[in-house]
Amino acid sequence: MRFLPRRRAPNRPSRRLWRWLALALLLAVAADTLWLAWRWPDWDRLASGPIPKSAFITTYEERRQAERSLPPLRWQPVPFTRIAPTVRRAVIVAEDSRFYIHEGVDLEALMEAMEHNWEQGRISHGASTLSQQTVKNLFLSPSRDPLRKWHELVLTWAMEKNLKKRRILELYLNVAEFGPGIYGVEAAARRYWGTTAAVLSWEQAVELAATLPSPTHNNPATRTRTFQQRKAKILRHLSPPSSGQL
Repeated sequence: MRFLPRRRAPNRPSRRLWRWLALALLLAVAADTLWLAWRWPDWDRLASGPIPKSAFITTYEERRQAERSLPPLRWQPVPFTRIAPTVRRAVIVAEDSRFYIHEGVDLEALMEAMEHNWEQGRISHGASTLSQQTVKNLFLSPSRDPLRKWHELVLTWAMEKNLKKRRILELYLNVAEFGPGIYGVEAAARRYWGTTAAVLSWEQAVELAATLPSPTHNNPATRTRTFQQRKAKILRHLSPPSSGQL
C-alpha cells in the first residue's frame, strides 16, 4: 500500500508565542498604569493652590547646573488678576482660539493640522491646545515619543475634568517659556520691558504671544524675521481692545 506524504500545517505563530505577546502587552499596560498612578497630580491642590514649579523649569535648573553659561532662571508666578487681559486674549488667539469650547483636545484643529502637514509633506503644524501644553509643561518632558503623547492626553482629560478654564489659563501663563530661562508672563514682562504683566500694552501682549512657538530663538529681544511674521499674523486676527474690555 502506498502512503501519501503528510502535509505540513501552514506556518503560523504558535499559541505559546501569542501567549507571550499577550503577557508582554499586559505587563506594559500595568507598568504604564503604575507610572501614571505614581505621577498622578493632586488636582484639588492644583485647582486653587500656589502655582507649582513645572517639570520644564526643574529640567532647566538641572541643565544650568551642568552648563553655567546658560542664563539664570527667571520665574515669578502671579495670580490671574495680575495678568493684563490683553495678554490673555493675545495668547488664546495665537495658540488656541477654541480654548473655551473644546474639552482639552481640539479635534477640528487636529484635522486642520494633519491636512496642512499632508499638503506640505512634512510636520510643520501642531494642534496642541493650551490645556495639553499646560500638562506637558507641568508634568512631562519635551520628548515626542508616542508614550509621552499618550500620558499627555490622559492627564489633559483629567485636568479638564478637575480644573476650571480660568485656572488652566492661569497655570499656562505662569509656566510657559518666553525666552532662554524665562518662564511665565511676569518674568517675561520684567525681562523685556522692565514692567509687570499687569500693565503690558496691547502690542507687548501680542509680542509675548508671538514668542510662544519657539521662544529661545524668536522673542522680543532677538526680533527675528520669524518673530515679526508671527507677530503680524496675530495682529491680523486680534483687534485692539476697547476701553470697556480692559
